Amino acid sequence: LLAYGLLRVSNTFFTELRNAVFARASQRTVRTLGVKVFKHLHRLSHAFHQERQTGGISRDIERGTRGVNYLLFFLVFSIVPTAFEILAVSVYLGLNFEFIYVIATVGTIIAYCWFTAVVTTWRTQFRERMNEAETRTNATSVDALLNYETVKYFNNEEHETNRFDTHLREWEKASITSEKTLAFLNIGQGSIIAIGLVCLLYLAATDVVAGTITLGDFIMLNAFLMQMYIPLGFLGTTLREVNHAMTDIRNMFDLLDVDDILPEREDAPPLEITGPEIRFSDVEFSYAPTRSILRSINIDVPPGHKVAVVGRSGSGKSTLVRLLFRFYDVTSGSVTIDGQDLRNVTLSSLHKAIGVVPQDTVLFNDTLYYNIKYGRPECTDEELTQAVEQAQLTEFIESLPEGYETVVGERGLKLSGGERQRVAIARTLLKDPPILILDEATSSLDSRSEKMIQEALEVVSQNRTTLVIAHRLSTIADANKIYVLEQGKVVESGSHSELLALNGTYADMWWLQQEDEDTINKAVALRKDLADIARAQ
Repeated sequence: LLAYGLLRVSNTFFTELRNAVFARASQRTVRTLGVKVFKHLHRLSHAFHQERQTGGISRDIERGTRGVNYLLFFLVFSIVPTAFEILAVSVYLGLNFEFIYVIATVGTIIAYCWFTAVVTTWRTQFRERMNEAETRTNATSVDALLNYETVKYFNNEEHETNRFDTHLREWEKASITSEKTLAFLNIGQGSIIAIGLVCLLYLAATDVVAGTITLGDFIMLNAFLMQMYIPLGFLGTTLREVNHAMTDIRNMFDLLDVDDILPEREDAPPLEITGPEIRFSDVEFSYAPTRSILRSINIDVPPGHKVAVVGRSGSGKSTLVRLLFRFYDVTSGSVTIDGQDLRNVTLSSLHKAIGVVPQDTVLFNDTLYYNIKYGRPECTDEELTQAVEQAQLTEFIESLPEGYETVVGERGLKLSGGERQRVAIARTLLKDPPILILDEATSSLDSRSEKMIQEALEVVSQNRTTLVIAHRLSTIADANKIYVLEQGKVVESGSHSELLALNGTYADMWWLQQEDEDTINKAVALRKDLADIARAQ
């Protein structure tokens, strides 16, 4: 009795000790795998991320890492111990009873496992449908919430709710079907165990009546069988959960199997900067085989020069930036920096050498301090303050009650477009790259702010090779050379004065913008005169 009491206590002790020891192994595995998937996603191409929905990917990762934890737990603590227990009981029955007991026991287990495997495999399709519906639901909700303002602008709250409900309805239907098939599985498993137990006890009762075994043997046999069938019943739940976990894990491993990664030579050297000089040589590029974007592009950006690329929307200006950052590889031709083909150097060194101020600035939902320091996380506060001053952000930050600790909101939507762009300029300044790309860097600024930023950018552009993608031509009139794109081709090139003298595409764009600015200035002046008249009256 004392030994029995000690065993009961040790059972609890070792169970908790097991959980404590296993927690470290399982959580480390989940963490390692999660980091691997996260890192892999950041290595995937620009095209992959444009085609996938962020909400769906995050849901696949969440389910997959959770599934790994379940899989490890059930394999180590359910399947292996249950298999050992079944083996031990079967050996004991074979040594102490007639062999028919072993046959009946093993036959029950085989029937149970076969039924469980067949039905569980059949049920997998419903689990997959449920996962797909859940992924779509999560992607829809994240997409709608990220685009909250757009939903409000078009009064489409009901439309988004209906979309969300449609996917939830699909999930509900698949979930109900899954529960119904689960009930069928449980009933079948319980029936097989009951039939096997009754058959074995009938054999034992017959032997008791015949005097072959004692009533004590019958009671012992019943206890052994119950001890074995209870975990066997739980094994059914285990197999089901393992199957579900495998289904969840499969979606996550599908992400790892995606091979949409720009090739990088294993022995690729880092980019060596001496100028730097950028050169696009006979570049051809298309996002799809049927649609050519760039055709025979030849652009040279000498060291320390400021070169601008202009053109109408859709002419391929921003594509040049993506090719230079190597989001894509050219279809033919080459892009080089100091004579080094970008395909032959490490991506990390390439990205480190280039600073980009994009047209559409997206910020992290964190503080201003974090977003600005993101340009170089290891920088000192003095360096950060200097970058903020150069980007003309000091006055704005000082006017905020929480200063640098102000949270900018999802994608930085708490800030105006101009404020976001100045934050982008500040963190690019902090990165201090030898190559500077300004992709419509002042497009969201008012005239006063634009002038201030232009002065700051002039200082920053000194001793740097600068490529400017511009729509507002007044901002690049001082460029050393201007290339004009039209339908993916360079149609004109030269300085501002040379291009005006050509009286071609650039001149048409220039005078058209001058007329627009004159109209705006006249409207502002007229409004001021009307206001003065109103005050006088």
